[in-house]
Amino acid sequence: MPRPYRKSPWRRALNALVRPLARLGLTGPRTHLLTVPGRRTGRAWSTPVSIVRDGDERWLVAPYGDRNWVLNARAAGTVELRRGRRRERLCVEELDPAAAVPVLRRYYELGRVTRPFFEVTLDSPYEAWLAEAPRHPVFSLRRVEEHDGSAVRV
Repeated sequence: MPRPYRKSPWRRALNALVRPLARLGLTGPRTHLLTVPGRRTGRAWSTPVSIVRDGDERWLVAPYGDRNWVLNARAAGTVELRRGRRRERLCVEELDPAAAVPVLRRYYELGRVTRPFFEVTLDSPYEAWLAEAPRHPVFSLRRVEEHDGSAVRV
């Protein structure tokens, strides 16, 4: 059984440390600061996230399941990613479980810290990954102008 996610004092302290480092671009190459408006208040919320890349394709994985940023991203349809001086406004589109499996496997391979929150291993069969996928939402990231044709400065 996977470990449940709890926002412990240790996790809060770690996020408080990583958030400004990501804002300055001083974290690992996959770590970005995700900002999304709250679905009820509209207030901007920020949290550090890790991006999965394959060429020009990028995905955002929720290793801890339906956290607030996931619910807010679904409601807003767009997010902002920041790393150092670079900011991007991106459209998010949630993948269905079958499409999410290869992204989840890659995320699992790269992100050792979040492995305890998965019920699968790299050796698990496709069917096990498919069963696991609904517990870890995956979003494809697209530049706003690629999604709706509008000219948005990014």
